[in-house]
Amino acid sequence: MKDSIHKYFLVGTIQWMSYPLSDPMDSLRAICRDDFFDAIELKGYGAKDEEAKKLLEQSHLKVCYGAQPRLLGPKLNPNALDEAERRKAEATLIEALDEAEYLGAKGIAFLAGKWQEETKDQAYCQLLKTTRNVCDYAAKKGMNVELEVFDYDMDKAALIGPAPYAARFAADMRTTHSNFGLLVDLSHFPTTYETSKFVIRTLRPYITHFHFGNAVVKPGCDGYGDLHPRMGYPNSANDTPELLDYLRVLKEEGFFNAEEPYVLSMEVTLRPGEDEQIVLANTKRVLNRAWAMLED
Repeated sequence: MKDSIHKYFLVGTIQWMSYPLSDPMDSLRAICRDDFFDAIELKGYGAKDEEAKKLLEQSHLKVCYGAQPRLLGPKLNPNALDEAERRKAEATLIEALDEAEYLGAKGIAFLAGKWQEETKDQAYCQLLKTTRNVCDYAAKKGMNVELEVFDYDMDKAALIGPAPYAARFAADMRTTHSNFGLLVDLSHFPTTYETSKFVIRTLRPYITHFHFGNAVVKPGCDGYGDLHPRMGYPNSANDTPELLDYLRVLKEEGFFNAEEPYVLSMEVTLRPGEDEQIVLANTKRVLNRAWAMLED
């Protein structure tokens, strides 16, 4: 492409993935100082939220809030059949909306919980209940809620899920809440045995946010599962050609929007012994190369 990628997307990174070893305030400063990035995805800073808010206000970054760690860490399940457990997940998502608003984000992203085949339909109803309640609260603040689509049988084993099931859920949500959308991630397409074209075309009306990264889906290989290794990692699924294909599909499906650009964030992290800055530079190089190869 002759035009800059920054014309059509707000290029971001997920702070806790890019900088798993660094002090969160140090890595926040590093991202705020890096004009390659137009957006940051963060998970909150606890007692240091006020300090972080001041840095973010200076930066002109679009702030996005990922509530996935709030669920994954304590193993909370927004589609739990036990109502008390479901409410715990809902409560932390409500808290996430408050923190996100304070830090300058206009919404949150989260993921579905684990499920079992014999209770899948009940879990679906529970997830609808949680998501609608969270969307109700978000709407009062003028905020949005995004559900990230994960694998269903490989690693996270989340209820949502392959693209057709995610489309069904999003359609159900949109009948009641216009502030709901889906977040899709190139890293997850290999883990759901799907292609960029299939996922994007299936979920086209509901997508509000994009991630890209990598995954190892060959059993027995290092990094197997939803671990987001660097692009081109040994035995992995994604590198420059796959990212180029992803960008081509986004272009074909009308997601290049200079007036209201979507967030496109890199979700890449370290394998043991790797360097944060080098892996981040790797990801930028792959994105730059894929964009350069994309036809006008």
